[in-house]
Amino acid sequence: MWKHLFRRGLCVAMSHPPAALRLDTEQFQALFTEGLKQIAELFTKHHFELRIAGGAVRDLLSGKQPHDVDFATTALPQEMKAMLSSEGIRIINAIGEKHGTVTARVCEENFEITTLRVDMQTDGRHAKVEFTKDWVTDAERRDLTINSMFLDLDGNLYDYFNGLQDLHNKRVRFVGDPEKRIQEDYLRILRYFRFYGMVAADVEQHEEKTLSAIRENARGLANISGERIWLEVKKTLLGNHVSHLLGLVYSLGVAPCIGLPVSSLEEMLMVCERSLNLQPRPMTILSALFNNQEDVKKLDLRLKISREEKNLAIFLLKYRRDIRPGDEKDPLEPYKDLINQSRDPLTRERTYELLKYQGERSLLSDLQQWIVPCFPVSGHDLRVRGITSGKEIGIELQRLRQLWKQSGYTADKEILLDNVFR
Repeated sequence: MWKHLFRRGLCVAMSHPPAALRLDTEQFQALFTEGLKQIAELFTKHHFELRIAGGAVRDLLSGKQPHDVDFATTALPQEMKAMLSSEGIRIINAIGEKHGTVTARVCEENFEITTLRVDMQTDGRHAKVEFTKDWVTDAERRDLTINSMFLDLDGNLYDYFNGLQDLHNKRVRFVGDPEKRIQEDYLRILRYFRFYGMVAADVEQHEEKTLSAIRENARGLANISGERIWLEVKKTLLGNHVSHLLGLVYSLGVAPCIGLPVSSLEEMLMVCERSLNLQPRPMTILSALFNNQEDVKKLDLRLKISREEKNLAIFLLKYRRDIRPGDEKDPLEPYKDLINQSRDPLTRERTYELLKYQGERSLLSDLQQWIVPCFPVSGHDLRVRGITSGKEIGIELQRLRQLWKQSGYTADKEILLDNVFR
């Protein structure tokens, strides 16, 4: 007897995994651009199956509009290229073709379509694949159950590993044996943390066999590129349960394999709590783990972080304890001084992150509304007053800046120039 669950346009038949649901939501219908309609007609004409795959399916089932939509097909790469070419559709050459991915350009849109695959050989980073027409086999090679579902263009869901149920229960599980999935690609350890922060409702929904598999295989991350690791870590730091997940990164032995320093977690726990809902940058949270600039340099060597990420970490290390709210007259004064005394245009944004790090919510709001005043005196003004030496001009400008600061940045040009030589 089929049980049906109607919710947000979903009709769920729970007794049979394939085609267990018929989706007809606004988000799903929004995918059907003129370009997708042409692609769908072409694959139907040539008798190949075409389905939406992976993360886009998960997003649609969660009521979200996918930003990126990947497609899977029973057509081989050469078959896709032949039928696309026969219809005059542009094919964008990409390095993914050897793995079965062909990108078609239709109506100013790119459609990335990948042949069903099976991993024949893996080394923890790369896989040697063969093509298949078996949807279950392709689903089985994917990392998590919530990422292993397919949706055909009529809205029928194909869920071979209970991904829909896990999504409904806000659980994150590997497809099949966690250890086997991780050893196929060690980056899946970090993907597990990232999706846990995205999907799980609380911090007590881990399976012990999953945590054990992560602990036993954490060393495999040492051979994964820093760029891939940093991308996953950043996404994790933007999700939920950040302090809990960073705690697991340390307790399961993952931290040293991805370049994080030996550190007490107390500061990080406080920063996560203080900055809740303030949308701190990933590096703002991570900076709580650094003891000194050497920790930042080591992280940079391992993860190849951007120059601004590195500068932000050093900025927070330098000022997180030395810059604090001022007297009652203007508690923002130390932060305003920091911005006004710097010639780096990014100092203001970094100061916002400093306030998030410190949990100064009201001051953050006030500073974001504050219009930075412009120092009203230039070197030209001093030359008009008879100062010709570049060195003397520099000294006098610095002195006038100090007077301007003492006035609360309110003194105008006339007032300041009246103080020249005094």
